[in-house]
Amino acid sequence: MLAALDIGNTNIVLALHDGKSWVNTWRVYTDQKKTGDEYYVIFKSLLESSNVDLSSVNRAIVSSVVPNLTFSASKNLKRLFNTDALVVSHDLNTGLVRSSIPSELGSDLLCNLAYAHYIKPDCNVMIVDFGTALTFSTVKKSGEVAGASIVPGLITSVNALFGSTAQLPQVELKVPSSSIGRNSEDSIRAGIMFGYAGLVNEMIKRCEAELNEEVFVIATGGLSKTIAPLIKRINLLDKTHTLNGLKLISDLN
Repeated sequence: MLAALDIGNTNIVLALHDGKSWVNTWRVYTDQKKTGDEYYVIFKSLLESSNVDLSSVNRAIVSSVVPNLTFSASKNLKRLFNTDALVVSHDLNTGLVRSSIPSELGSDLLCNLAYAHYIKPDCNVMIVDFGTALTFSTVKKSGEVAGASIVPGLITSVNALFGSTAQLPQVELKVPSSSIGRNSEDSIRAGIMFGYAGLVNEMIKRCEAELNEEVFVIATGGLSKTIAPLIKRINLLDKTHTLNGLKLISDLN
């Protein structure tokens, strides 16, 4: 069994794969102030509450965009499962053209690109990841990484709006019935949801114009399912896409 740890800026996801599917997934808040021992207690408690046989885990892999947590996370996986964790880096075999990978590309985007090319090797693929940041990463059918674009994520934008204004509320994001709101909450929802849908559509359009070819679009991340009905260009919705990339890289290495 494989243990995969995806450390993001907002959440840390621990998941177990039995060779056929993701059988357990846990999500905890990312807090750089927590010690490695605190995270160990949290993960051990979650695993024990699900009656997981820790001895059945014989592989572990970590993707981290929070450098301060990478070492302690790897150490905790060793303590929990008694196996050394593979840490995702540009030096690993990803199935991509290694020389084309930008030096500053995050490990989460690397996982996204690797799995996208693996499942769609005959297509140019764009992965739209709705996380803390909204990221667009594109891989060519040759396996070369075209690059990435990054904007603040939907919730990040809402939080910034709430924190920087005196009268605007913090709202739950969902698709509103109208693009013209009649109260503060609906106005924010309309601006964020329809505005970001337009942003995504425009980024897809511009990417295709620069490549001079069509792209297959995969959406993943927390709010992908919520906003997907507004973005007709999405070809595949996969909430476990990044985790699948982690498993692929573990298999390849």
